[in-house]
Amino acid sequence: MSLFDNIQETAAFIKERINHTPQIGIVLGSGLGGLIDEVETETEIMYKDIPHFPVSTVKGHAGKLIFGTMHGKPVVMMAGRFHYYEGYTMQEVTFPIRVMKALGVETLVVSNAAGCMNVSFKVGDIMLIHDHINLFPEHPLRGPNDERLGVRFPDMSEPYDPQLIALAGEVAKEQGLELRKGVYVGFQGPTFETRAEYNMLHVIGADAVGMSTVPEIIVARHGGMKVFAASVITDMGIREDLNTISHEEVLAAANAAAPKLAALVAGMVGRM
Repeated sequence: MSLFDNIQETAAFIKERINHTPQIGIVLGSGLGGLIDEVETETEIMYKDIPHFPVSTVKGHAGKLIFGTMHGKPVVMMAGRFHYYEGYTMQEVTFPIRVMKALGVETLVVSNAAGCMNVSFKVGDIMLIHDHINLFPEHPLRGPNDERLGVRFPDMSEPYDPQLIALAGEVAKEQGLELRKGVYVGFQGPTFETRAEYNMLHVIGADAVGMSTVPEIIVARHGGMKVFAASVITDMGIREDLNTISHEEVLAAANAAAPKLAALVAGMVGRM
């Protein structure tokens, strides 16, 4: 079967188990499970039960699709995402985004935990992503293009929706939340970056770095979805001390900032 056929089969399986057509898709990153509390859950489907779905292997990722409403808007939430470093192909990493589109999702909201190269930021900050740099060694659109999924050469000059970024600014101001704005760079992982790599990324214009998001955004834009993305700054890559970075440190920082990001996204969804 083709990728398109697999997407349709998966979407048909899910549609039989949900009551509403989701308009907004939300991808939760490492430790950012707090947003689940903002959803009136109707249906949960484990990844392992969904045809053609990979299964998440990363600590801190639950591995299920959550369907429900947030401020009256029908949403689907990915609790646990897939990473290229886990050994999946880029098509597998981005397959859930394709399925969201097939289910009717028009707007994708993505969150992640990220290391920081911008010395004016601090751990716990929320950074709105206004652009990205793709440094993954594989591209999710490589190979024959199926026009039913999107055009051969999608425009990426403005991948993150300016109206959604502006909306985030309005909601954050009302909530008294200070936001940062910056460029996210996607690396393969799973190693955290070396000091030389952090310095290089800073030089080429990136503010934060992570091991996800960019492939998902590319596929979402390929499918014509509007995109909003935010990073929780979990560690400072350019710093004076010699402390090492651990996954536990990243999760702790992400969990500490999760309520702020959850409130921001919930407020945005209510006005989308």
